[in-house]
Amino acid sequence: MFRIILTALLLLTASPAVADVLIIAHRGASGERPEHTRMAYERAIEQGADIIEPDLVMTRDGILVVRHENEIGGTTDVAAHPEFADRRATRDIDGESVTGWFTEDFTLAELMTLRARERLPALRGTAFDGQEPILTFEQVLAIAREASARTGRTIGVAPELKHPSHFAALGLPMEDAFVAVLERHGLTGATAPVLVQCFEVGPLERLSARIDTPLLQLMAGEGGPADRPALTYAAMATPGGLAAVKAYADWIGADTAMIEPTPGAPSSLIADAHAAGLKVAAWTFRAENVFLPEADRVGAEPASHGRLRERLARFAGYGLDAAFMDQPGLARRP
Repeated sequence: MFRIILTALLLLTASPAVADVLIIAHRGASGERPEHTRMAYERAIEQGADIIEPDLVMTRDGILVVRHENEIGGTTDVAAHPEFADRRATRDIDGESVTGWFTEDFTLAELMTLRARERLPALRGTAFDGQEPILTFEQVLAIAREASARTGRTIGVAPELKHPSHFAALGLPMEDAFVAVLERHGLTGATAPVLVQCFEVGPLERLSARIDTPLLQLMAGEGGPADRPALTYAAMATPGGLAAVKAYADWIGADTAMIEPTPGAPSSLIADAHAAGLKVAAWTFRAENVFLPEADRVGAEPASHGRLRERLARFAGYGLDAAFMDQPGLARRP
């Protein structure tokens, strides 16, 4: 039902080239506002995004908050807070050594004293730094709910569970906290306007037995799931691997390079996924030249916008079902 509602809205609002592609605002309109902030989500909704995406991590007191990763030195002003200087640490996160400040070392109340800042200031500026606090998952659900009532169209939410095995090892069971939030808001059914993502496999398998909410298996161009060391994303993207994913998920979310290794020359991934009964989302569409294949760039300035709409139109032609976008408004302009 969620897919039917959104597709009908798209046919009324989108240009023909991308009319059948759901637009997922990647961390909100993160190409224009600091990611994962209220202003980023509201901007994305104003621009016509169908779904807003919050990445979820956990606080020391077990609350789901919205950050792209649990290390927050790059996206908040935590380094400017002398009271938290002793919280700086080095941790192993999914096999990678990371130094900074980690959400699991802060209570929600402490995190609420911080303010968000732009992750890519050289490309996107700092005009909106310091204005917005960190959001909880429930606050993002409220933003979508209120916007749906205000606009008269369904605004979906695509939460991504970040590093669930890491948090479980710390005694912070992310899956339990997540299901509890969905249950509180009546979002555990198959028609809920929610699309649950994860790069790990086990959390999605377990969630498939607990909720009917649509699930999406994320895949990167390299490596494999942190909780399945013997498994690679390349293997998961084969017809046999996709059949295995279909046993617990409804979607895959693939790196754009897995779908289009060379501009204009797609792989068979979308067709193979559709044959397995899976829908396909691609991540991430960004307008700046630095993020685009050379053939889609305009000029030599890294921060200048290239031919993003043309790129999205190619992927629509390949049969893409949804696109994660930093600048969702570009998909809705005539």
